[in-house]
Formats: sequence, C-alpha cells, structure tokens
Amino acid sequence: MWILIGVIAIVATFINLFMYITGKDYKLAMAMGLSFTALTLCAEYTIITNWVEVKDWAAIEDVVPSMEKALWFLSIVSILLNITPIFLEKKRNSSN
Repeated sequence: MWILIGVIAIVATFINLFMYITGKDYKLAMAMGLSFTALTLCAEYTIITNWVEVKDWAAIEDVVPSMEKALWFLSIVSILLNITPIFLEKKRNSSN
C-alpha cells in the first residue's frame, strides 16, 4: 500500500511543478503532493507497528535503520519540491 501512496505523492508533486510551469493554479496539486507524502509516512509507520505486534525483530533490525534515512530524505525532497512554486512565484512578483 505504501508504494502506491508514495507513487501518487510523486505524481502529484510533478503535476504541481508542471502546473506551475504552465502558469496554471498549482495549489491543489501541491496540497495533494504533501498530503500523500504524509500518508506514505503513516503507511510506513503502520508496517513497523505490525512488525512490533508480531515481534518480528529481525525485520525491524534489518529494515528500519535504512528506512528511517530514506524516509527523512524523501520527505524533505517532497516538501522542497512541492513548495518551490511558492518561492518562485514570490521571487517573480517581487522582481516586477
């Protein structure tokens, strides 16, 4: 499930950037990109919770340390990409 939600977050982020580039209203796509990023994190947390409930310590020890770094990195990239149009729009408006 997390893969599907993550792919939707990526697609929404690129739609956000595309809509900004083409001059269309990008705010809904931005909100969707950030929302699906948050849902991806929740889905990952659910996976970890399931591993804890069944006491699958091997899965936790193997996956969680690298998954933590990946989730931090991807979340930061998602936030930066999704808010980039806001900063570009402010920059463009201040230069006019």
